[in-house]
Formats: sequence, C-alpha cells, structure tokens
Amino acid sequence: MSIRAYAATEPKGKLEVFEYDPGELGADEVEIAVDYCGLCHSDLSMWSNDWGMTDYPIVPGHEVAGRVIEKGDLVTHLEVGQRVGLGWYSQSCQKCEQCLSGNQNLCPNNEQTIVGRHGGFAERVRANGLWATPIPDELDPASVGPLFCGGITVFSPIVISNVMPTDRVGVVGIGGLGHMALQFLNKWGCQVTAFSTSPDKEEHARRLGAHHFIHSKDDSALEKAIDSLDFLLVTVNVELDWQKYIAMLRPNGKLHLVGAAPNVSSEVFPLIMGQRSIGASPLGSPSTAGKMLEFSARHQIVPETETMPLSEVNEAMKRLHEESPAHRIVLKNDFE
Repeated sequence: MSIRAYAATEPKGKLEVFEYDPGELGADEVEIAVDYCGLCHSDLSMWSNDWGMTDYPIVPGHEVAGRVIEKGDLVTHLEVGQRVGLGWYSQSCQKCEQCLSGNQNLCPNNEQTIVGRHGGFAERVRANGLWATPIPDELDPASVGPLFCGGITVFSPIVISNVMPTDRVGVVGIGGLGHMALQFLNKWGCQVTAFSTSPDKEEHARRLGAHHFIHSKDDSALEKAIDSLDFLLVTVNVELDWQKYIAMLRPNGKLHLVGAAPNVSSEVFPLIMGQRSIGASPLGSPSTAGKMLEFSARHQIVPETETMPLSEVNEAMKRLHEESPAHRIVLKNDFE
C-alpha cells in the first residue's frame, strides 16, 4: 500500500503531493499513522540541501506524533493503536559499543528520519520500533511533536552533564530550542538566567521559567555575570564572543552547545585554571527521550506551538524561513 506525502524534487522546490511504496514492513519496524508533525529548521536545511547530503525527492518531517497501526513480529514492547513519537533518528544498528551501552544516538551507523529516506510530512511513516517512543496520555498530541527534536536536544545535556537542582545555569537564546530549555531547567530546580539579544523578550523568558534575564548586547551586564554559572547551554547557531561567556563559568563549569555555531574557540588558561570545559551533543537516546516525556508529563512542560494543516506546508516553510518564529509550527495531517 502506497504512502502519500509532501515532497520536493529539487533544492528549495515546492513541496507537492507524492506517493511512494515503502515495501514490506520489517520485523523490527513499526508503521506510524501521522497525526501531527512539527516543523524544524533542520527540515529547511535538508529541503535546500544546505548540508550537501539530501537525496531527492525528499519528504521532510522528523517531529512526529502519531499512532502505531502496524508492527513487525519482533516489536513486542508496543501495541497497535498506541501513541508514539518519532524524532531525528529512525534506526540504529543495536550491535555496536554505543548501542549496547545505551547511547544509540551516538551509533556510527544510525539512520536519520529524513536523510536517505522519507519523513513525517506524510500520512504514515516507518521506523525501527526502538525509536518509536511511547507518548504519555497526559501530553497533548498536537503539541508534543517538537519535543522529539528540539525538546530532546536541550533535555539530553541536562542528563549527560549531570546538572544538579542546586546549579546556577544559563540559556543563550530563547527561541525554538531555548524556550523549552528554560522550562526544563526551571522544573529541574535550577536557578535560571536567560540571555537574549532582544530585551523585549524578558517578560516572555521569565514566564517560561527564567529567574534572571541578561541582554546579551549589554557588555556591562555580561561583565556582572562573570563567575556566576555552573552550566551554560548555547542554543543559537551563531558565533559569540566566547571568552565573555566562558568567563561566566564558575570552577568546574561547563559550556555546552546544541546550536550549530560555525566555530567555537577559547584561550586555554581560563579552562585549565578553572577546570572548565566545552562540550556539545546530538539529541538523545530512546531511554533519555522516554525520561524527557515522563518529566514533561509530570510538570506539564509543552512547546509553544501553532498548528497549521499539512496541506499548507509550503506556507509554513516560508514562514519559518522568513520569520523564524520563537514558537514551533506543527502541521496537522489532513490527508483524506
């Protein structure tokens, strides 16, 4: 049975209705009926082949919320009809050292949902059962999709960096990634400082969970923040004055990047003398994604979203490209 989707046949081409035959369902796979799919900047990058690894036609979409409608014989932990989500990864080898240690997101042979295969701007999508993460009943399917990409991107560093509830933390950028990070870190118990180039976002940042706000173009405010943070999460994709931000770290402090800034650099002595470190991470494992959803359900953490019909996908892509809204656009499947 063919799958209907929206695909582009060339870089930045119009997304049009496209049908493809997914073949026989694998024994370790599930087929997911897509109810909602979030729109991410990575979809734009793949659509326009910014990273030089796009195969056309491409069906974008990797923030899926839906239901299992078919499963292979080896998938025993999910049931038909169960609500699940799918993010950037759709499969890992399950044999390498990283997979066997629970770090499947670091598998050198992992499969990415919209790289070399078709994603979630469709009526259905397939994935290895391990990467179809159950969605708690307490979470709204219309807004949960972005947690599977943007959400896990900022939640995973909290876990792998062993951020403590007593820590003083900072979040640089309060857009699509940062607005979720502020909520997570506040409910984690941390004292949270938001950094933004837009001073008019202070009220919004505080509403999301920031205890303090710093206008990042105000050098005097940055200077006052020296030696004040245990953990600093950078969600923006631009180069910063890295020495100023590293200077904000207390001894043993960590600067962690999840935004794809072109370069990061530092003088070595401030790192050595304060035992400070710079790190980065890609999304998270299925286990960490499950913890994130449980934590989100417990504290009612949800992305700020706007819903549009999937049939208006081209307008949604244009808005994301031109307006870069702080909230996430979620596309509702309206195939009949």
